[in-house]
Amino acid sequence: MQSRSPASRTGRPRSATADAAILAATREALVELGWSKLTLGDVATRAGVAKTTLYRRWAGKNELVVDAVAELFDELELPDRGSLAADIEGVVLQFAAILALPEARSGLMAVVAEATRDEALRERIRASVVDRQKRLVLEGRARAQDRGELPPEPDSASADRTVDLIFDMVAGAVVHRTLVSAEPADEEWVRSFTRVLLHGLGG
Repeated sequence: MQSRSPASRTGRPRSATADAAILAATREALVELGWSKLTLGDVATRAGVAKTTLYRRWAGKNELVVDAVAELFDELELPDRGSLAADIEGVVLQFAAILALPEARSGLMAVVAEATRDEALRERIRASVVDRQKRLVLEGRARAQDRGELPPEPDSASADRTVDLIFDMVAGAVVHRTLVSAEPADEEWVRSFTRVLLHGLGG
């Protein structure tokens, strides 16, 4: 599994234990206080570290919350359930379950709203959440190709476009379903979504 820590900086060596405590404390504060009342001082107190420790690692609240939420999505795994459809259903159910967590829901919506005015924050979301989780599409496609369920891509550029498109379709649909429409992404919905994803409306 990929590293969950924010990008390393020069200077004093990073402490993985401190990072983990800070990110966990951030998620705890999101649940108890909400986005608007969360402060780096409160996070530092909960994590048992000095406030300067946070500022050495993160420029501010936005970046800290992105990394705290990104760590949740790093728990996603693509199950091998015997077919491409079943694999997709398994990972989508995991994704929906993470989005149902109060800390994921409030943190993700808050930073996305902030990112509409902040290009650097948008880039951090892309790097920490979006690009890291495209690994699931790569893994699923490779497994389906090995099974003979999908043909190989004609070239690397086409392969990259396909990965981006699949990720956007899956993530966009699940985020809209759970966070915008506030409807459950239950097993019935996930089966229907997967059928449309794989076979189109004609299927």
